[in-house]
Amino acid sequence: MAKMHRLERTSIMLGAILAALIGSAPVEAADCPRKDTLGTSRLLSVDAKTTPRVGLKSFPQTLPLADHEVVLTFDDGPHPPTTSKILAALAQECVHATFFLIGLHASEHPDMVKRIAREGHTIGHHTWSHPFMARIPFDKAKSEIDRGIAADELALHGTSTTTPSTPFFRFPYFEATPAELDLLQARGIAVFGADLWASDWNEMTPEQELKLITERVAAAGKGIILFHDPKARTAAIMPAFLRYLRENGFRVVHIVPQGAPPPQKNADAH
Repeated sequence: MAKMHRLERTSIMLGAILAALIGSAPVEAADCPRKDTLGTSRLLSVDAKTTPRVGLKSFPQTLPLADHEVVLTFDDGPHPPTTSKILAALAQECVHATFFLIGLHASEHPDMVKRIAREGHTIGHHTWSHPFMARIPFDKAKSEIDRGIAADELALHGTSTTTPSTPFFRFPYFEATPAELDLLQARGIAVFGADLWASDWNEMTPEQELKLITERVAAAGKGIILFHDPKARTAAIMPAFLRYLRENGFRVVHIVPQGAPPPQKNADAH
């Protein structure tokens, strides 16, 4: 038992050292009013200039995460019936995530976009209509990027602009051309892949998805995890998945843009 405590203290110390080295801001446990919750371990500030592309499924490098640290990301929303359930599960565990929104969906559900932000989550961008970006002309791809960002910003802030307040972007299907990647890097927008995913686009039961993603998380030990919040099976498993993370010593890291103010706390959101 003493050895386990020493290992735990060592892990915490290493995490704190890593956080200091990469300039992330710690989140105090007091941020969550409920005891025995997973909580958000720390903030990780991501600078697109020094970290233009991350995610081992697509790129050679990923975020500087310690062992048993994960980043939760959700694509393709907002979709109120399921996104709301996922937000409730995250709030119950005082966990923050990143939502890569489709502009068309954001324009249809601006109140849900505002809720995601109000509850302290990060909003990234995922094009206007989710096309295969590597299979369309560059001008059309650029329009998809700009129109999606503008729709997200309009829903979030009431102003249509192609300059994202959060310069995080994820390509649909993780498909991109070198020119598209260069465009986003030149604009100071970080491109996110993923390190592991729930494969929730495939037909399966919630039980099968939970088994699949927990096995992958256990094998990888850390990383950026990809879910899709419009998927009912993903919404169904989220409480159990977060409980799995808590019971198995995983810590959730919340990514924010470099220089961003601390997000609001889940406990203060309604």
